[in-house]
Amino acid sequence: MDHVGTIKDITFPRQGHTSDVAIIASTAGRYVIKRTRGEQYCSWLSQEVRVLNALRHTKLPVPIVYQAVEQKHDNQNWALMHYFEGETLRQSLSNETNTDKRHEMIFNFGVILSRIHATPCPPELIGDSDWLDEMLRRAEFNLHHYSAEGTADLLAFIKNNKPSPIKNTFIHGDFTIDNVLVRDGKITAIIDWSDGAFGDPRYDAALAIRPKPNAFEIDSEIDIFFEGYGTKLIGEQEYTYFKDGLYEFF
Repeated sequence: MDHVGTIKDITFPRQGHTSDVAIIASTAGRYVIKRTRGEQYCSWLSQEVRVLNALRHTKLPVPIVYQAVEQKHDNQNWALMHYFEGETLRQSLSNETNTDKRHEMIFNFGVILSRIHATPCPPELIGDSDWLDEMLRRAEFNLHHYSAEGTADLLAFIKNNKPSPIKNTFIHGDFTIDNVLVRDGKITAIIDWSDGAFGDPRYDAALAIRPKPNAFEIDSEIDIFFEGYGTKLIGEQEYTYFKDGLYEFF
């Protein structure tokens, strides 16, 4: 904790069920502390630290990891990270009523995904097996060992109906409007990198355009997203495969 200095304030933002997050204000600046508990979530944080360290020398706006601690005897992990100003894109879109400003944020959302996919994948993040085959293996493991929305019938379907392969790229792996931070309409950071890998870029696109309240509920916003990305990356069949199929196990 040498980076932090004297702590002046700690706040606890709203967070998903996979981790506990605190924002520390100190004499040295502001930081994020992330804690996970349990085998599954601790493995996710360990992998996120690995991905972020691999991305440290890229130009992507990702958190720096200052310190990571694995407390295996307590079955919990910790990570101290750089703090970015901003709120999630989901929050920004929910609060923004100006159509032009909404479109600008959605366009930039597509642009930043294109930047991710254009970033050379760090060699240490390229797996030994095909990404989709590995994801299907993980899906089966999650089905039998953890709580998952997917079913045995759905798993059998996606195993037997894999989409035609395309060129893999570096991907985020959970590219949703909750994992992109925005300030004054501009993207400041991309967070939650535990699934960063060399994989199918259509998976990122499918998760990005999933309809949410006040986001991607109309086709024009999907069109603007892909305009920002630079091409219509995914068709309806692939979208359904990834959004309503594979993602149900994660």
